[in-house]
Amino acid sequence: MRKKTLHDLKDLKGKIVLVRVDFNVPIENGKVTNNARIVAALPTIEYLIKNEAKVILLSHLGRIKTEEDKKTKSLKSVAMEFTKASTHAINFVAATRGKKVEEAINNMENGSIMMIENTRFEDVKNNILVNYESKNDEKLGKYWASLGDLFVNDAFGTAHRAHASNVGIAKYIKESAIGFLIEKEIKFLHDAISEPKRPFIALLGGAKVSDKINVIDALAKKADKVIIGTAMCYTFHLAMGKKIGKSLAEPEKVDLAKKLMKKYQDKLVIASDSICTKEYKDVKGKVYENIPDDLMGLDIGPKTIKVIKKELKGAKTVIWNGPFGVTEFKNYQEGSKAIAHELINLKDAITIIGGGDSAAMAIKMGIEGKISHISTGGGASMEFLEGKELPGIAAINNIN
Repeated sequence: MRKKTLHDLKDLKGKIVLVRVDFNVPIENGKVTNNARIVAALPTIEYLIKNEAKVILLSHLGRIKTEEDKKTKSLKSVAMEFTKASTHAINFVAATRGKKVEEAINNMENGSIMMIENTRFEDVKNNILVNYESKNDEKLGKYWASLGDLFVNDAFGTAHRAHASNVGIAKYIKESAIGFLIEKEIKFLHDAISEPKRPFIALLGGAKVSDKINVIDALAKKADKVIIGTAMCYTFHLAMGKKIGKSLAEPEKVDLAKKLMKKYQDKLVIASDSICTKEYKDVKGKVYENIPDDLMGLDIGPKTIKVIKKELKGAKTVIWNGPFGVTEFKNYQEGSKAIAHELINLKDAITIIGGGDSAAMAIKMGIEGKISHISTGGGASMEFLEGKELPGIAAINNIN
């Protein structure tokens, strides 16, 4: 069933529209350091403003486990960054419910925007962890739904979670739809795995095989090659009988790695060499295939880079999730840089980079405008690729 989109919502003028966005952005010294997620949500918000709706933005920011966490996790600085990015004024209300919020809504004009405080402030009350937002408290979802006429979910980054601010609101509000961002995310990811142009190459980084076992399995069934690098490859190295030194691995998943290598022996490509160092520090390392006991691998080596370049040559669909190396260290960015360089030079190819660390890495490298699509949701994109139903999208009204 197709989900309702913004274009399916009629007569928006004067309607109060609750919009769940994903403004979970990095903040340092009270300032947003990367506004990509804010910018990604603007088309939906601009459309609603143009149609003279009253827009109420809801988002989380980080995790709230104590009252102390609230001091550094307010959305106030995010609201300020939104004004800079959009040039629209926004009324930030330092509350998640109650009289302050209700009065602010009553005073809204058509085409105006307000933002309530971090939805996860509802997870802690009087220093007690209650998780009203994160556990989809029915009363909270019902309350937020009562504030508006319509609900738009445009937070792909939390679509794989059932929270009060997405699933809860959708359950109790009269009409709901997905925003332009989620619509775009679904299209790119769906097309990539259901009707991929070939050769179709998947690149998977990250730390744990256990985190991506279902993704490896799902992609290996559809892709021509699945390339595994960074820390995740060391569990496979153990399965091959190679020495990995102090590198991060999951010894308890070795049997699983062996099964995957046997099942997909013609498709899996495992990084073979690594740039290694004694400590987890940004210092120059050395290349090894069998890593000495006192060293750890922090990036893929030149032999692996050469193999990846060969596999990517002529690729028509590429999905990349997880950096290939510790990219926060300058000395261990070469693997990811080499892959990025290959992707932006592919001709007539669909290139997709997964969210989370991968998206941050792509933006840091300045390649976001040269990639077909950079997902705003790391966990959500992986679960979508696994074929799982995403609660935040499933809760939205279907087209009759």
